Amino acid sequence: MMNYLLAAFSIVAFAGTAFARPPASNDMPDAARPEIAATVQRAAKRPHPRLFADADGFAQLKSRAGSDELVKLAAEHVRAAADMMLPLAPSQRIKEGKRLLAVSRTALYRIATLAMAYRLYGNKAHLDRAVAELRAVCAFEDWNPSHFLDVGEMSLAVAVGYDWLYDDIDEPTRREIASGLRRNGLDASLMKLWWIRAHNNWGQVCHAGILAAALALAEENPSDSTRYVQRCIDRLPISMKALAPNGCYPEGPGYWSYGMHFNVIAIALLEGALGSDFGLAAKPGFREAGFYPDLVTGPSGETFNYADGGSGRGTHPALWWFAKRFNAPELLLYRELDLFKAYAARRDNGLAVRGHRLFPFALFWIKTPPPSSAPSRLPLVWDGKGPVPITVQRSSWNDDEALFVGMKGGSPSGPHGHMDAGSFVMDTKGVRWAVDLGAESYYGIEKRGMNLWSAAQNADRWKIFRLSTWGHNVLMLDGCQQNVKGNAKFTSVRKEPPSEVALDLSSLYTNASQVVRSGRMSADGKSYVLTDSVKGFRPGGEVRWCMNTRAKAEVDGRALVLRQNGKTLRLVQTGRDVGEWRVAPAKGPNEWDSPNKGCSQLTFTVKADAAGEARLAVTFAAE
Repeated sequence: MMNYLLAAFSIVAFAGTAFARPPASNDMPDAARPEIAATVQRAAKRPHPRLFADADGFAQLKSRAGSDELVKLAAEHVRAAADMMLPLAPSQRIKEGKRLLAVSRTALYRIATLAMAYRLYGNKAHLDRAVAELRAVCAFEDWNPSHFLDVGEMSLAVAVGYDWLYDDIDEPTRREIASGLRRNGLDASLMKLWWIRAHNNWGQVCHAGILAAALALAEENPSDSTRYVQRCIDRLPISMKALAPNGCYPEGPGYWSYGMHFNVIAIALLEGALGSDFGLAAKPGFREAGFYPDLVTGPSGETFNYADGGSGRGTHPALWWFAKRFNAPELLLYRELDLFKAYAARRDNGLAVRGHRLFPFALFWIKTPPPSSAPSRLPLVWDGKGPVPITVQRSSWNDDEALFVGMKGGSPSGPHGHMDAGSFVMDTKGVRWAVDLGAESYYGIEKRGMNLWSAAQNADRWKIFRLSTWGHNVLMLDGCQQNVKGNAKFTSVRKEPPSEVALDLSSLYTNASQVVRSGRMSADGKSYVLTDSVKGFRPGGEVRWCMNTRAKAEVDGRALVLRQNGKTLRLVQTGRDVGEWRVAPAKGPNEWDSPNKGCSQLTFTVKADAAGEARLAVTFAAE
């Protein structure tokens, strides 16, 4: 259960870099705008705590922890985890390759948990252990600014501990912690660093951490703090722009869990400390992004995990903020409420070393009583637009055995991109049949000296099975990889039953003039037809169809019978061109490739006709 609950959030434990980096600049304004400067000046005069809640806010939270069912469950989980942390030694500055990120995340988990437990229950052992952690990380020579995510997360950790525990820390220790936060956080962010104008999760994470540091230390130099705040307000929207127009997260659900949590934290910090979000929550697509996790989660409970991510889903504290902020209780009903309760009920010893590091913040956002029902605003067919378009078709929101298909467009050169344009996942009968193999370990590749972060056509990245054309549920023409400069677009999305989507993949294949994939769901939700059309290809050229699955497969003529968890799915070739089904382990040819145990690749190959055309179709029907 632990791995399942944390899979979506922990997939980013080896968070990397974007492919295209904007020009380096620290972008610090000479002075903040008057309306921002005024709010920071006022906040600097108020006592601690000021991050997320003031003293009255914590008093109310403490009261609710004694009487409110959900708050009490979450608070007791935090206390239990804090108790388990007491005997652990403070963090040490031990890098894994080029990253200190695992240490930063451990510190954030420990400090937020211990500090929250102390605020709620007053156990001095929690205070002392939190202070020991704060002193240890503030004594580090640096927080690894060359990989600034490490600084972003550590800055949030130390800012929260410093602010929440301020009145109970002696003056010399406060100075020690403040010095470390200023030197390793704020000062480090004045270097010429590309993340400041990042278009991906880096902007969300790093701006949130530096914002927390600036607000925590505001009384030391209010004028300087206003400039950090101004920079966050001006530059965070660069990352948020990718959410337009309707909340589709370009880096997939694993990175939604990372980037959007920190985006929410940044806005919550601004609203809590300064009384305004300065228009950030009104940015196009941001509100809709709260619905994204449900939209991409199938009835099996697994997500449509394109890009670098796993398919598991855990509790998302950010959804409690979205539900409260936008009066959208239905965000909690499809999955979140059950996942939240399951995680909060955990008391296993594993919590001592690993847990959801942002879970304590959910306590500020729980609105009770939780809804027992709410009208759904979510469509059965979703046309996820933006830089990395996807579509999702489902037959029902209320049937655990509903048919669900997610299909991906976009480009391999997108953020955390794979050569997966045209790839799909499929659920029916409560089972995930067509799977995405997910991310490869960043560190495992990097330590070999391979360049994981170049998106050039012949880059090392595409030698990795899970990231390549070979490893995805896509067409392959004459064994050629997809074109990294290509960009697949959905040309039509029909939402009325029978729903149907069409994706133009032509720019992904340099050896054909036209490649189109379409997916049609029957009106009754009992079957699905995936159709591929290839034109302008080499006569006699080979077109390989592929699907990864965890099911056991048995060939039955033109049909392939899949069995999993006592359920059966039949795949039948129904196109003009038919090939021989093959079942083989989903394993790459290189020793650096993960073995993908339990996964098979289902393939067949057909040849283009004399006109250079091929027409394939596979019908999926549950039995």
